[in-house]
Amino acid sequence: MPKKQTDKPIEQVVPSRHTARDQRVPQTYTHRNQAVHVPDGYMAVGRITGLHGLKGELKIELHTDFPERFAAGTVLFIGDELVEATIIQARPHKQQILVLLEGFTGREQAETLRDEWLFVDEADAVELEEDTYWVHDIVGLFVQTEAGERLGTIGEVLFTGANEVYVVKAEAAVNQGKDLLLPAIADVVQTVDLENNLMIVRLLPGLLEE
Repeated sequence: MPKKQTDKPIEQVVPSRHTARDQRVPQTYTHRNQAVHVPDGYMAVGRITGLHGLKGELKIELHTDFPERFAAGTVLFIGDELVEATIIQARPHKQQILVLLEGFTGREQAETLRDEWLFVDEADAVELEEDTYWVHDIVGLFVQTEAGERLGTIGEVLFTGANEVYVVKAEAAVNQGKDLLLPAIADVVQTVDLENNLMIVRLLPGLLEE
């Protein structure tokens, strides 16, 4: 059964019951309450939240399940323009990573990158384990029950810590038309069929509003 991860066209993974992050589709996604437009062929791995010190070190909020990506010599692509930059050095800092990029080694230069997203080429995506999917593979799937009842379409994946939650944009006649929150666990997710753009689920008591 499915699992999770990250590099989504956010580099995070989700087990279909797992999803990975590193995202690559030319769409706008919401991840940890942050909207990100992911260019076709790329995956989002982080967002620049600020600066540290005077040398141009960037504070990076990780949006990947693979922090080892941020190593010296790694090539990143910055923002919608996909400006190419190579990491000179990187080090952990609290819940983030501090990164120094070639071409942005002064505070004034680095300041221009604040709030920009960082991407990697999807050709560099990490090979996933069985039953683990990229977030962008999960978002957009049609969801139906084992009995064939159409529930809606997955619009977002929430990373809660314990397990992922799939936010299903419900059909008008389902869940009183409200978003349906499905935990990405084996008891719920029965099948992930990427070829047919379909997820089959088993609804546990309490998931649907009466």
